[in-house]
Amino acid sequence: MAKMDDTGVYQLKGGNWAYRYTITENGRKKDVRKAKDDNGNPFNTKREAIKARQIALGREQEGNKPKPRQRKTIAEVYAEYCEKGREGRAYTTIRKQESLWKNHLASRFGKKFVDELTPADVNDYLAELYYKKKLSYRYVEAFLKMFYLFFGQAYSRNYMDVDTYNKLCVNKSTKITMPKLKADDDTDIIAFSQEELLLLDNYFKGTNAETAYMLGRYCGLRINECFGLKWSNVDLEKGTITIDRQMQYQGGLIKLVPPKTKNANRTIYMCATLRSYLLELYQKRQEDEVRFAALREQKRRLIEDMDGSKIYSTELVNCLPNGTIQTVNSFKHPSREIKKRFKMEFKYHYLRHTYGTMMAEMNTPTHLLCNQMGHGKIQVTQQYYIAVSKSGIDILQKNLDRL
Repeated sequence: MAKMDDTGVYQLKGGNWAYRYTITENGRKKDVRKAKDDNGNPFNTKREAIKARQIALGREQEGNKPKPRQRKTIAEVYAEYCEKGREGRAYTTIRKQESLWKNHLASRFGKKFVDELTPADVNDYLAELYYKKKLSYRYVEAFLKMFYLFFGQAYSRNYMDVDTYNKLCVNKSTKITMPKLKADDDTDIIAFSQEELLLLDNYFKGTNAETAYMLGRYCGLRINECFGLKWSNVDLEKGTITIDRQMQYQGGLIKLVPPKTKNANRTIYMCATLRSYLLELYQKRQEDEVRFAALREQKRRLIEDMDGSKIYSTELVNCLPNGTIQTVNSFKHPSREIKKRFKMEFKYHYLRHTYGTMMAEMNTPTHLLCNQMGHGKIQVTQQYYIAVSKSGIDILQKNLDRL
């Protein structure tokens, strides 16, 4: 009779028997020891322990067999994501993904198997978009996010093995990445100089867009946050503004929806200039409710709040005296006119950059500015401390002259 393999089987001090073996789990070795069977009974003989170890090893080997993987094209992976994986995503995110897919990625990569793409395939494509097609760096970053989405979905659904996923998305030396930034490219913080701000202050004063301008200039709101601001979220007594919603167009309708990220939900502290302006505006609003009562009733517009209820446009801070709603499109005309009149590139977001840069120059603690700006990562806020504005250059020059 052949001798049974007693590897890994040993006797305990009390006389009973036990076994052990080593397995690899998620790339790490794991030592397994057992002194009892599945029913909790001890192994009284060496033979029992040997048989139990053989059964346990068989189970481990069966469980560790790679499951058969279905090969899926990127189009199939994206379709599954659209059907099952993007619930809860912001409306604007979904629209952006759809645009990138339909206008660019579907024709180029849709028929390719997701597990056959290499880092070189993706990196070459991103370089082509940036260097040859001259797309902006930030726009190309959106394509990179789409590829991470494809590969993440494929891996989670077992259409890609762990080694391929790690090579594409995890390992620093091989993973897909953005092209090298061109020396003359503009992804930096763009802030207005004091001279430019004086021109803008004078331009917007007394216009329909003045309130939105003041909110961007003095507390760095994003444009959707600005136009989604309700009077009920402004505390003039405490000098605070609560950001918990934003304005969006969805299917041609104006809606108030939650901010895109949880960090965008925040309480902002107002400076004296903005507080004084809004106090005067609020008092004037109360007068307008009486003075333009009939016109406001005619002009006001029902919009959907983020809880699904309907509110009137007159509840928004950016509403004209006659009840007409102001939207993100209200800045299209000023932007064109400023460029024509002052030869200055104006985007509402540059007001946010200017606010952040000025606060950084005044040595505002980074964590406080991060909260005020509603940044998800403090590294984003730190860009404002790295950015060198014209006034910063003047300070640097003065300090150099003192050497």
